[in-house]
Amino acid sequence: MTRILFISLFILIPGLLSAQLVNIEAKRMQTDSVRFTLNADFSFNHTNNDGSQVNQITTAFSTQLKSKDLRKIYFLLGNYNLIDSEAENLQNTWFLHGRFNYKFNQVLRFETFLQGQYNQLLVVEQRNLIGAGLRAKWMDRKRFTGYAGNSYMYEMETSDRAGTTYYNHRNSTYLTLSYSAESGKFSIANTVYYQPLYRNFSDYRILEQFRMDIPLSSWFKVFTLYNYYFDSKTPLNTREYTSNLNFGVGISI
Repeated sequence: MTRILFISLFILIPGLLSAQLVNIEAKRMQTDSVRFTLNADFSFNHTNNDGSQVNQITTAFSTQLKSKDLRKIYFLLGNYNLIDSEAENLQNTWFLHGRFNYKFNQVLRFETFLQGQYNQLLVVEQRNLIGAGLRAKWMDRKRFTGYAGNSYMYEMETSDRAGTTYYNHRNSTYLTLSYSAESGKFSIANTVYYQPLYRNFSDYRILEQFRMDIPLSSWFKVFTLYNYYFDSKTPLNTREYTSNLNFGVGISI
């Protein structure tokens, strides 16, 4: 019962990135033979400081369904964040991602996905995309695990500030490597995404994410997470980057 109560507080920490490129690798549920999992969270906060009011709404969910033979995986996740004051919206973002994964063998998988997202603070406020590609386990050792993937994406990018809507053909390549210490005292994982346009490889996006987990018990852990996002060319012909460092706690059961 204690674990269930903690999950309601810390599920999906640290949440999805504010940038318009999300590390789906970090959201995959490694449930082995468990066929169905569902996580969900909702919170509302109202603050009144001498008449100045701020409302905050945060929701997040993720769910995964596997076929009986465990070869087909259906994965869906999303979130919505709103911070609203009397003067303006300080934050207004939503994200929805659906993915189908088919396992050919222990090394190779096929995956296809749909994604939509909105962030009013970025130059590209909204991005919708569809894609498909291959995923391979390139390392499978006792302490090291590595995955690589390559996909084609067709995306629509809308910028209200620039007054533009672009329809792009983009490549998405990712590489991830994780290590678990033999002592069990820590584990680390690093993932890099590279997404250039097919017609112009100088127009690209990069996401780098590094994570370290330190378990304090069999089900409770602390972690540190560093994210760096870079967009080489926005609709305003500028470069855009964000970086953040997070410290938190997590649950595994």
